[in-house]
Amino acid sequence: MKCRKCGACCIAPSISSFIPGMPNGKAAGVRCINLDNNNKCMIFESSERPQVCRDYRPDKIFCGNNFEDAMKILSDIEKGL
Repeated sequence: MKCRKCGACCIAPSISSFIPGMPNGKAAGVRCINLDNNNKCMIFESSERPQVCRDYRPDKIFCGNNFEDAMKILSDIEKGL
């Protein structure tokens, strides 16, 4: 699946590793500080992008059909549902 670049994976899950601008990571449901107003990652091509973000691969199982699907699926995974 090609990434829609919707930003759900940068909002729904918690990230415990260092993120530029968020040295302690981020809590689930919190927007990454590196998302612009269009939910595009401003450090996508940067070497500072966390490994966990670089390792994420979009898949219909996680991303669904749209941003709303992705937020629900990834939030449910985060909650252990």
